[in-house]
Amino acid sequence: MAKVSGQKKIYEMINERIIGLLEKGEIPWRKPWISGDPANFITKKPYRGINPFILISSGFSCPYWVSFKQAKGKGGRIKRGEKGFPVVFWKWVDVKDSESESGKKRVPFLRYYTVFNLEQTEGIDIPEPQTRDFNPILKAERVILQMPKAPLIEHDEPRAYYQPAEDVVNMPKANLFQSDEEYYSTLFHELTHSTGHTSRLNRDEISKMSPFESQDYSKEELVAEMGSAFLCGHCGIEPSVIENQAAYIQNWLKKLQSNKKWLVYAAAKAQKAADFILSVVYEEENSLPGGHPTRNYVNATPNE
Repeated sequence: MAKVSGQKKIYEMINERIIGLLEKGEIPWRKPWISGDPANFITKKPYRGINPFILISSGFSCPYWVSFKQAKGKGGRIKRGEKGFPVVFWKWVDVKDSESESGKKRVPFLRYYTVFNLEQTEGIDIPEPQTRDFNPILKAERVILQMPKAPLIEHDEPRAYYQPAEDVVNMPKANLFQSDEEYYSTLFHELTHSTGHTSRLNRDEISKMSPFESQDYSKEELVAEMGSAFLCGHCGIEPSVIENQAAYIQNWLKKLQSNKKWLVYAAAKAQKAADFILSVVYEEENSLPGGHPTRNYVNATPNE
């Protein structure tokens, strides 16, 4: 019980720090990994609207895209058998309109064109992604490796998410993060989401698949980030990530009309999630040998 009591003190400390930061006002939030948003390789203009979601979900680590014509113009070509991805945009066109004085009116038409990731091309030099040496943090690794009923953790796409239907966490590769602490903070966020699975704590916001930006989705994001903050506090890496966590929490609180009662709700749910993840750690704090535990940061499975 001493371990649990000490952990609750950490929860209280994290709560106080987050509330203190929120009371200071606006906090800038930044994406913690260095992947770059999808952009056209020639113009360097980022894609907008639904397009970033379409392109990011393709799973390529390179953020740059080209059309067939652009690839040819750079002296390259599309690899045989590769399939492109649609990029949609609105184009205004003039159509006949008998009711208007000019006899026509402008209406938007949805159009699309096809683009290919630079990894799908030949003859074009692909810019090297910004990476850094990654040094695993032993205490954080212990938490991940000893999580009960842990989901599969993969590093297939340059985005972080939890997929309840498959019970899989996807993470950007560890060396793409701006710091080791930010990698674990993001992974703890996704693992907190995974505790809502029907096989674990069965939270409605996860088990019922709440629509993006619904009230329930916003509440679940608060839970996940509070859970991450608690786990970072347990691992002693909280000072390096707490401001980013508070800014993320602030962003989702705004979607709930800045109603602070949701922070209390999230903290209670997050505490249950963190307790679930840490239950083995409480019992077996020193079970792992010295040095860094073995985990593959390209395709890691914590419960192997």
